Amino acid sequence: MRKVHIGKNNTEISAIGLGCMGMSDLYGKADRKESIATIHEALEKGVTLLDTGDFYGVGHNELLLNEALKGFKRENAFIAVKTGVLRSPDGGWIGMDNRPQAIKNALAYTLQRLGTDYIDLYQPARVDPNVPIEETIGAMADLVKEGYVKHIGLSEANAETVRKAHAIHPISWLQIEYSLFSRGVEKQILPTLRELGISLSAYGVLSRGLLSGKWTKERQAQIDFRSFAPRFIGENLDKNLALVESLREIAEEKQTTVAQLAIAWVLSQGEDIIPLIGARKHSHLEDAFEGVNLELTSSDLERIKAAVPADKVAGTRYAREQMAMLGVE
Repeated sequence: MRKVHIGKNNTEISAIGLGCMGMSDLYGKADRKESIATIHEALEKGVTLLDTGDFYGVGHNELLLNEALKGFKRENAFIAVKTGVLRSPDGGWIGMDNRPQAIKNALAYTLQRLGTDYIDLYQPARVDPNVPIEETIGAMADLVKEGYVKHIGLSEANAETVRKAHAIHPISWLQIEYSLFSRGVEKQILPTLRELGISLSAYGVLSRGLLSGKWTKERQAQIDFRSFAPRFIGENLDKNLALVESLREIAEEKQTTVAQLAIAWVLSQGEDIIPLIGARKHSHLEDAFEGVNLELTSSDLERIKAAVPADKVAGTRYAREQMAMLGVE
């Protein structure tokens, strides 16, 4: 597995990461043994980046990682944790809290659930409109000084917020959705990251399955997060699946899959971009590994761009209310 640096430091991680959220939340029930097998296969094939959140499954995801990592050397895993999102006992979403005392309190529980005395990267999952980002990052900087955290990240933050945070403590990456279907970051956010020497941790590289090449209208009967996502509804879905078919023509010519082509496209946008592959089954990892090795020529990239014009993608990545909370697009 190829290695890359994050931010302006010498820390190396795998060129792709394993997004673990789906093993605990939002995409329906997952199989525990299969989830652990997926984590093991990723580690054995050189993936060091494991991405989780303290609110994924209300702590379930961190406990799952703890179990999966038994028998592996701690230093062989780069664990990134998101925090700040509040959940209710029934699993509902009830806001966010990025106050310094809340950030430090959450980390105490995270360390216990993960069974470790430090995490590699800590980041607020969203920007809390009620707490200045300088206060949140200041608290995380304290945790770095105390040895509980190695690196600080951000998630779903706009360019202005990135600058404010970076002025308090070096930010190693910004985690945000980036794929052929989500290219809004290219306008202001990505140029800002490159100016400051901050990596981009790209999630949603397969647009929650739309770019897997396996999504059909019939699958919409499944009740999970995607049942309410604008890109998966009605005419939007028809238009987006038509774009996928245009991409499939290129994939078949290159004797690869739509998913592998979509992953390779993200990787081709720069070594400072680290795709997160959300996988619930170890069989899902095949596209990720093949995508890393797929080389795209300048001609390929032009054809892909023409096949999937950014302005032809139908629907926003989240519902209107959630998009308003992000404030990045």
